[in-house]
Order: sequence, then C-alpha cells, then structure tokens
Amino acid sequence: MSSVILLFLLPFIGAVLCALLPARHADKCAMGAAGGMVLSLLWLLLAKPEGSWLSLPLTWRWLEGYFREGLFGFLLDGLSLLLLLVVVLLGFLVVLYATAYLGAGNREHAGAEGKPRHHAWLLLFITAMIGVALSPNLLQLYFFWEMTTLCSWALISHYRNPESLRAGFKALLMTFSGGLFFALGLVLLYVHTGSFAFDALSDLAPRMRLWVFLFFAVAAWAKSAQFPFFTWLPDAMAAPTTVSMYLHAAAMVKAGVFLMVRLALANPGLPWAAGLIVSILAVVTMLLALWLFFFQDDLKKLLAYSTIAHLAYVFLGVGVAIMGSRLGGYAGAMHIMNHSVGKGLLFLSVGVLSYTAGTRRISELSGVARTSPLAAMAFVVGMLAILGVPPFSGFWSKFYLMVAALKLGGVSGWLLLIQFALEIVVAFAWFLHIGHKVFFGPASGPVAKAGAVPGVMAAVLIVLMLLTLLAPWVAMQLMGTMGL
Repeated sequence: MSSVILLFLLPFIGAVLCALLPARHADKCAMGAAGGMVLSLLWLLLAKPEGSWLSLPLTWRWLEGYFREGLFGFLLDGLSLLLLLVVVLLGFLVVLYATAYLGAGNREHAGAEGKPRHHAWLLLFITAMIGVALSPNLLQLYFFWEMTTLCSWALISHYRNPESLRAGFKALLMTFSGGLFFALGLVLLYVHTGSFAFDALSDLAPRMRLWVFLFFAVAAWAKSAQFPFFTWLPDAMAAPTTVSMYLHAAAMVKAGVFLMVRLALANPGLPWAAGLIVSILAVVTMLLALWLFFFQDDLKKLLAYSTIAHLAYVFLGVGVAIMGSRLGGYAGAMHIMNHSVGKGLLFLSVGVLSYTAGTRRISELSGVARTSPLAAMAFVVGMLAILGVPPFSGFWSKFYLMVAALKLGGVSGWLLLIQFALEIVVAFAWFLHIGHKVFFGPASGPVAKAGAVPGVMAAVLIVLMLLTLLAPWVAMQLMGTMGL
C-alpha cells in the first residue's frame, strides 16, 4: 500500500517544489519526482499479490456509515493498472523530454522561460491521472476528473499568447460543461441507489439506468473530444508539444474513454439503446475526423484529429460491448494503451521537427530523413503503430475490435466492420502521403538548416519505439486478469 501512496505523493511534492524553488532547480525536481514515481510503480508491480492484481481498499472508516462501500480508497485491477502504466511511464518520458525541449535550442519556441511552471502543472496533471486510474468509485474519480480539467487549462495556456489563452479557455469551458453532466449523473445515482460504486448502475430501473449512463457518456464525450465537443482538442495544439503529447497519449482525453470502459464492464445489464447511441456517435466522430484530415497543414493538428478518431475506436468498443459483444470493451481498453505509445511517439517526433527546424507545417517540410533520420524513423514507426500494421501496437486492439463487431452479428456488426475497414484504408493512404511529403525528397529550407537533436530527446524516441512492440503484450496480460 505504501507504494500506491508514494505514486500520489511524489509527483505532487515535485509539483510543489518546482513551483516554489528557484528556476535552476526545476529540471532536477521534476526528474526526481518522475523517477521516484516510476520506482514506486515498479515496487507495486513486484509486490503483486499471488495470482492477479486485486482490489486494495484503503477506506476512511468514519465514512462507512454514510456510504454503502465507504468512500475513499484505491482500486487496483487490470483496467486501472493499464491506465496507470500509461500515465506513469509516459509521464516520466515526457518530463525527461521536456528538460531538453523547453530550452534555448528550440527554434520554434526558444528559451526556458516558464519551465518551472510547466513542470509543476505537468506533475500535478500526472497526480490527477493517477487518481483517475486508481479511484474505486465514481465520486472519487469525479474529484480527480475535474482536477485534470484545471491542469489542462493551465498547460494549454502555457505560452500566454492570445492563441494559447483562447485555446485554454475553450478547453476549460467545454470539459467543465461536460463535468456538470458527470455531477448530475452522480446525484441521480446516489439518490436512487445510495452508492457511488461503478456497478451501482445495475441497481437502477431500466429507464433511469439509461439516463444516468448517458449523463456520464456526455461527460466522457466532452473530456475525450468526441462529436459535438471535439473542436477544443485541435485548438489545444497551441500548447508546447510536451503538453500535446501528454494530453493525447496519456492524460485528459484518456480519462473519458477509461470511464466508459469501466462502466461498460462493471454493468453488463446496460440498455441496448445506450450501446447503439454510443456506437453511432463514435462512427460520426470517426468519419468527421477522417474528413478533416485532408485540410490540415499543421502536423500537430493532423495528429489531433487522428486522436479524436482513435478515441472513437474505444467508444465504439464500448458500444459493441453494451450491445452484446463484451470483447469490444476489452479491445477498447487495450486500445487505450496501444494508441498511447504510438501517438506519444508521433507527437514527440513532430516535437523534434519543431525543435530542430523551427516549423511543423507540412508545406514547409521535406527531406527530413536526410537531416534527422531518427525523427523520420520514429514518425514512421508511430504511424504504423496507430494505423494497425502488425506487429506494432495498434494492430492487436483493432483486430479484437473487428472480431467483436463480427461476434455482434447482424446488420449492425457488418456495418461497423465496414466502417473499420474504411477508416483504416483512408487513414493509411493519407498518412503515407504525408510521410512521403515530409520525410523524402530534397530538403526544404528549414530542414536544411535544422540543428542537432538533443540526446535526451533521441533516447525518449527510441524507448517509445520499443514500447510500440511491447505494449500489446502488456495490455493482453492485463486484460487476462479481467477474464478476457
């Protein structure tokens, strides 16, 4: 249990120290907290109970008289550990990357001004996401859920120019509005069941169960940038690339899909109509994001729309699970991890381009493979991972999603399968086109003048490339603990 407590405390303490100590200590404080966090996670894994990861309750007993299962504690199972691994490992890598990225050598945003503030909010963000992953009930999850909203606003607004301030406010407004639906769902759930447990929705009458689930779904759609709330996420690319990476790969947008997977797997009796609504919105979101691919000149915004589409994959898995094929829920959970490593790699390879060449615009980039072969290789590997090319991470979760659609059967199952195929083929063709444009041919002006890649940033790219191969195996092991 002490290792779980340290997971919370170390990034929080690191955030406080980064905010209070002189700026010259910011990198050391951040790396110390992030490194300690990884060691705590390793300690937790090595201390795993015999057989499987179990629920580890830490309840404040004075609250047991007021709530059916107590209120505060930790839940450690396959699903929470999956998100925890993503949050902690990618959190460590992005902090390490940021120590070099936020510096004088960055040709897009030169200077280390605001680095202590960036580190402080990022570590607090990691703390909040650890809380989301380990929450044993919906009320505790809601507390950390809103904490991520606050942290994302501060991080998106980091540069404090008009563009970033507008983007931060937009993200705050949309995600906070979604949080109001979360709060309403909590109130209704407690009034009718006296509980905040994840499986308490099964105790509701069918019609009320549908409404409460949809309230939580609206909150998740807003948090995970799904239609009609998706517009805040591309605008959030005004943030530093380190922030963009963590938002997309490990943090806030993953909170929404995590909530949906948790509810779907904990409540097998959810109405079929709920699954249909979730699936329809996922398909609409996926097709819309796919269409908007073709109008992007900013590589980060292109990746943002890709994230929106891939989060829709998870929602589609949730919908399929509710409609009768529970494999969809497990596949969606796997995609949380598999997408995270691939998308994290893509964002940080783009960060290398903006750092060395001073631009991330597709129209201004060509011949990158000549001057920065590592960045080119990282982008290609990340692209193959998210597109679902074996043996990289995205293949396995997409494969199981397609199997789940086939097991669902009927017209709906085949329509979903066709949708999968359409998105995969079109996305593959467009990313291949973009990759060829950016990385091959003669070097453009900014690329020809590109500087060297710091060793720390290069090392992070190499680690993430390895993780695109390891992530599927880890995800399948964790799903095995949940009965897949």
